[in-house]
Amino acid sequence: MTTLYGIPNCNTIKKAKDWLNNQQIDFDFFNYKKQDITKALLKKWIKQVGWEVLLNKKGMTWRKLDVQQKENVDETKAMQIMLDNPSIIKRPILEANKQILVGFIEEDYQQLFSTK
Repeated sequence: MTTLYGIPNCNTIKKAKDWLNNQQIDFDFFNYKKQDITKALLKKWIKQVGWEVLLNKKGMTWRKLDVQQKENVDETKAMQIMLDNPSIIKRPILEANKQILVGFIEEDYQQLFSTK
């Protein structure tokens, strides 16, 4: 099963969706804005790629956090920030073939699905 996680109005999500559709790959879309990311799911992702990869410190959501929230971020603090502010999770996240990819890089998608 293939699942794409993100928010629908994100340009990178649109690129990933277009790529998957053009390759005729069936996928479910998980909308952060309408569905809650669970702590268990976030832990699974962190175990696979690390919290530093998932936490988007370049976006508007990060900039809007107060200084105290941004100080001394570790895995526990990052997890809580991501649970409280799902828009801060880098996107898209693609789960397929027991792997996850963070962000959209066409070559990575091609490689992941060439093993099907």
